[in-house]
Amino acid sequence: MSAREAVLAKVRAGVGRVASDPARRAVIEERLRSPARHTVPARTASKPPQELAGLLRAFLESQTATVIEVASTELVPGAIASYLRANNLPARLRAGHDPLIANLPWETAPGLRLEQGPAQASDSTGLTRALAGVAETGTLIVVSGPENPVTLNFLPETHVVLLAAADIVGPYEDAWERLRARFGQALPRTVNMISGPSCTGDIGSSIIRGAHGPRRMCVVIFGEQLPDQPAA
Repeated sequence: MSAREAVLAKVRAGVGRVASDPARRAVIEERLRSPARHTVPARTASKPPQELAGLLRAFLESQTATVIEVASTELVPGAIASYLRANNLPARLRAGHDPLIANLPWETAPGLRLEQGPAQASDSTGLTRALAGVAETGTLIVVSGPENPVTLNFLPETHVVLLAAADIVGPYEDAWERLRARFGQALPRTVNMISGPSCTGDIGSSIIRGAHGPRRMCVVIFGEQLPDQPAA
């Protein structure tokens, strides 16, 4: 038996013991149902929604992301159009089949064209919707699927992300609770955690933007964050 086969044999034996032991299996199932909370950083513990939103914005802007806040979804198309004009970018977006994005009043932004489907090589701007924004580190949680194809996060040079103010949470644990509440056991194939546009300093310690993804990132936060917003 090779070393690889020996290791796999031990794994199979261990899994078999757990599967055949009702007590151990019950412990595991209970842990999956009610995962223990880890230590939460003081900067997000018991903070009001307004402070969490401010912390998220500060982190994102420190990574050169642009953050735009609007009061409602009706104002989102105009905000995106203004951002594209200000950066001399084409008035064309590529998005998935997210119902919220599809139902935005795009007619209020004349000249702005929305196309649907996975990102194409010719797309300059991708538009996705974040499941949550984590104030702990200024990170957006974006899940893959037909509603928000993962290629939109990385292929276009500009990435625009929509985030509901009510979906801003403090620690990562709250974001994972929302993920489990929404998808249950059928989790999406990928969960991307994005904290700003792509950059690297690997070559000569010089910061290069767009090396592994978008050069620019714009986060449009819409609506008011509600206190004690339940996971959804």
